[in-house]
Amino acid sequence: MTAVTDQGRDHGQGPEHTAPEETRRDDGCWDDGLIARRAAEAAQEGAEDEPSPVDDDAEPQVEAYGLPGSPLRPRLDALRELVGLSRARLDGDTLAEAGRVLDEASARQRLSSRHTVVAVAGATGSGKSTLFNALAGVQISDTGLRRPTTSAPIACSWTDGAAGLLDRLAIPGRLRRRPVQGFTAVDEALQGLVLVDLPDHDSAATGHREQVDRVLALVDAVIWVVDPEKYADAALHERYLRPFAGHAEISFVVLNQIDRLPGEAAHLVLDDLRRLLDEDGIPVGEHGEPGATVMSLSALTGAGVGDLRELLGRFVQARTAAARRLSADVDAAAARLRPVYVAEGRPGLGERVREEFTDRLADAVGAGTAGQAAEREWRRNAGRACGTPWLRLWHWYESTRQLGGLDLMAQVLTQPEEEITARQRVEQAVRKLADDAVDGLPAPWAQAVREAAVNGAKGLPEALDELSRKAQAVTGGRSRGRSGSGDTGSAPARPDGSVRTPGAPVAGAPGGRVGRPPRPAWWPAAVLVQASMTLLQIFGGLWLLGQIVGVLEPGLIVPALLMLAGVAGGPLVEWSCAAAARGPSRRYGQEAERRLREAAAGCGRARVLDPVAAELARYREVRERYGAVTEFSTTRG
Repeated sequence: MTAVTDQGRDHGQGPEHTAPEETRRDDGCWDDGLIARRAAEAAQEGAEDEPSPVDDDAEPQVEAYGLPGSPLRPRLDALRELVGLSRARLDGDTLAEAGRVLDEASARQRLSSRHTVVAVAGATGSGKSTLFNALAGVQISDTGLRRPTTSAPIACSWTDGAAGLLDRLAIPGRLRRRPVQGFTAVDEALQGLVLVDLPDHDSAATGHREQVDRVLALVDAVIWVVDPEKYADAALHERYLRPFAGHAEISFVVLNQIDRLPGEAAHLVLDDLRRLLDEDGIPVGEHGEPGATVMSLSALTGAGVGDLRELLGRFVQARTAAARRLSADVDAAAARLRPVYVAEGRPGLGERVREEFTDRLADAVGAGTAGQAAEREWRRNAGRACGTPWLRLWHWYESTRQLGGLDLMAQVLTQPEEEITARQRVEQAVRKLADDAVDGLPAPWAQAVREAAVNGAKGLPEALDELSRKAQAVTGGRSRGRSGSGDTGSAPARPDGSVRTPGAPVAGAPGGRVGRPPRPAWWPAAVLVQASMTLLQIFGGLWLLGQIVGVLEPGLIVPALLMLAGVAGGPLVEWSCAAAARGPSRRYGQEAERRLREAAAGCGRARVLDPVAAELARYREVRERYGAVTEFSTTRG
């Protein structure tokens, strides 16, 4: 009984090209029969050559796969920490691939390190099952005209102890086989190989393609089998080879059916295949460089199969395929995560950003205006203490005359506008800080920083108002009822975010006062001199009046000089005090502005800057972990 092989179909040949129902014999003759499907009949012809199912479930696992001293272990640990730190900031879909890699790495590390699982993948009619049988030395996987011929993964294990690996691939015991082994050096080198024949990756059956994708994600290496007709198929390159470019070191790309190509055509096709792989980003391992192994052969005639067996033998004996596969998986996961971890610029809270934020808060709380008001208040107190009583009486008259219904109404009408402006200033300061802090930051972390800034800003106007009240209680301020002296501008924010006018009383201060500025030591002397000048004016005036009514003897010179001295000395003392008060009043105003500015800065730091800095510190931590994941890559050129 005979069967038509994949290669016979590809050549368009009939049953005359089928092989007798025998296995490969010691003399090297190739007989492609149906021993695997007719086990009973084959047992009668030669039971020693029958490919029986592998029943090694009871076998102990050999050397749990570990990576002592390997750079892969710290990379996996860093990836695990990275995922843990990022769960609160990134969605599950973003971290799903990294989580899958960690799970598969953990599962692979618990299994045998003496076995290398290699999948044979290819399109319909590429001859992958024929190559699988040729490598096994016996027909295990069905070949023929019917498509698809391989409906489920079939495994062939060269040694015991691979049960756990095959269970992980979900390959049942009835589809586990053993190869025909000789006593050559190549057969000895293949000890530890687990070869898996996959269904066609371009099969019309959706379930077949799903099985291919599932197994390809779990094996240690892949042999991609292509033929002269489909080696440039876009589905193969776009769906598999291109995404698998990072796994070049565990990839074999085999051009099968070269017996169909005349003359030098095989070399031309192979060169074109290398060109396509280069376009896919897959490095070709030549001249000792790491990369994919590319070769040509004919599974039907056996040409080149021996070379592939030798390469597989060396590959299996190196026992690095699993580590390379996991390293490539980590690289792929890190590449997918790069957009959410790697910033384009250098985001953060620099000194300039902090100073600008403090300036905006100081402006919103009215620190500059409060300093100017404190300076004016200091001068006003100096004027009240050292000024002439007649000038103070005139100022009082002017202030009472200017206070009226129109001024009060104007103040009430402008109040809502001031309230909106103050809250807008605080919001603008926070928004500008967040924009500067997240400049170049990946979107998820930028969103986290913005949320921290916005949440901190919710109670910021109220906190600014409370701190400004405390600062003004220390430095002093204006009393109620003096808004007619021309003070304008913004001042500390109210609890609702509005701006308190400089003439308004501070909430919580008894009687509307916040305390008077401290008086310098020379004020009493100036007050005494000014009082003396006033007494001179009064004394000289009364003396002249007594002469006019005839009570005193006539003599205008002395009383006139006394009165003139008082009239001229009063303004002179007032001017001198005003000149002497400029420096202290300026320093007092600056101190008031500094205190209010520091209060606003401390409030902004506690509510906005510190939470934003904490989010940036978290990002820097995960960025360092991401750097550890990519730092020791073993699969990058």
